[in-house]
Amino acid sequence: MAQQTITALYDRYEDASAAVGELESVGIPHSDVSLVSNNEGDRHAGRLTGGAHGTAETADRAKDGTGAGATLGTVVGGAAGLLAGLGLIAIPGVGPVVAAGWLVATLTGAGIGAAAGGLAGALTGAGVSETDAHAYGEGVRRGGTLVTVRIAEARAVPASAVTEILERHGPVDLGEKASAWRAEGWTAPNPGTGATGSAANQGRVRAYPATTDL
Repeated sequence: MAQQTITALYDRYEDASAAVGELESVGIPHSDVSLVSNNEGDRHAGRLTGGAHGTAETADRAKDGTGAGATLGTVVGGAAGLLAGLGLIAIPGVGPVVAAGWLVATLTGAGIGAAAGGLAGALTGAGVSETDAHAYGEGVRRGGTLVTVRIAEARAVPASAVTEILERHGPVDLGEKASAWRAEGWTAPNPGTGATGSAANQGRVRAYPATTDL
């Protein structure tokens, strides 16, 4: 079944989690939404039961490239839906994150975190262009929160509605962020390389045709 992957990066976890909550409220199933948020400095410890105990280990695993760690905590009371499954993992090249949703299974399965380039590899497997995938990975590494949504053509909630919801919660402009990071010395594939891209994909919320059904 043909589907799109829709992405948005947020500076604040609270904005991303609010977007996830609204997506779920209009009928997007948990299985089609994913959230990945930087956990440097154990900033999300209060949201996880036992999360604080695994941070040093997952950080070490991320640094030495041994792959994504297993989830080490579950969300503290108060969250529902997707965020009730929030757990702590390590992503090579990104570091410790809290994450939930379909992208987590890709990151933690069969050592793919190390074998396929961590978060960027998982995103490109879902149809995101290589350039954008690396930029999203860098955004998470620098403290951001990434929301990804899979939308099949036959889904009752159209992609345009998903885009409007993600936009409403204030995502960053990925192109502007990536340009600023390059000016600071960050290196990544040049714009225009990798998979797809149309003018509609150059805003704050971006949509890509999936290369596989995940």
